[in-house]
Amino acid sequence: MPGTERLPVIEDIRSAAERIKGIAVRTPLLESEKLNTRLGARVLLKCEMFQPVGAFKIRGAWNLISRLTEPERANGVVAFSSGNHAQAVAWAARRFDIPSTIVMPSDAPSIKIENTRALGADVVLYDRIAEDRENITRQIVDRTGAVIVPPYDHPLIIAGQGTVGLEICEQCDEYGTSPDLVIVPCSGGGLVAGCSISLKDRFPDVAVYAAEPEMFDDTARSLSAGKRLSNPPGSASICDALLVPTPGELTFEINKKNLSGAVAVADQEVRKAVWAAFADARLVVEPGGAAGLAAALAGHLDIEGRTVCIVLSGGNIDAALLAEILQSPETFL
Repeated sequence: MPGTERLPVIEDIRSAAERIKGIAVRTPLLESEKLNTRLGARVLLKCEMFQPVGAFKIRGAWNLISRLTEPERANGVVAFSSGNHAQAVAWAARRFDIPSTIVMPSDAPSIKIENTRALGADVVLYDRIAEDRENITRQIVDRTGAVIVPPYDHPLIIAGQGTVGLEICEQCDEYGTSPDLVIVPCSGGGLVAGCSISLKDRFPDVAVYAAEPEMFDDTARSLSAGKRLSNPPGSASICDALLVPTPGELTFEINKKNLSGAVAVADQEVRKAVWAAFADARLVVEPGGAAGLAAALAGHLDIEGRTVCIVLSGGNIDAALLAEILQSPETFL
């Protein structure tokens, strides 16, 4: 497992961008006049729901798996994930015709479990509260010899996710603008860490913020304390993709240097963001993927009159939940 590897740098992200070219989608950076009006700012949305597996995770998974040697691939790969990393690893493994095993929480959205199985992975379900997914994964490695593909705390994973930020830089240049703030959903911290490297390289003065669910604000509290802190057990959130208990070792080292801060959002604020993404921009976003937009809509950051980029990290939302949110517009007007 990670812990001693060097931290990735901008050259690693540029290498990852070449590696994923033709595999991952260069997703659009979209502007919504309605959201601009609603927020009193220029809002640019980085739309990662348009990736082949509906989320950004394909970037890091492909960057790592594509670099494995043939002997390393022989016994397949294993990953632990609540859903989006699971689908990304299964998708990449199928492209390389190697077996994949994914350890997933039993309470993950059914769409994510079903999609992972449909991609050919062997899914092992566990109790998120009572069981340790990393211990289960190690047991699988001991039995099969498979290579672990971590969800965030690995230099190649972070570099792959950092290509989101690299594209934002390129697209802002194409727009003829520069962002004042960038808000990125955060779980273990791989996406925001990788993006911060890219963004700080191109726009040194940009403020990069992580957005987390309430009661899962380990990055915010860790940044304040200057050391990695964990979330108390027993909490729940609609943001199933953002429920990691502790920041990664590597990701925290990057984030404590590069981030301007982190903000926590309530589930009702996230619901409003899912609704607003659809109503104002015609985009389908999953709860965790909408955490950054939720932070902006709830006023947790001062963005009035500024240019803000918001990463919408995924769109794998259960149809029933989406319908429930969209059928209650009076809640959000």
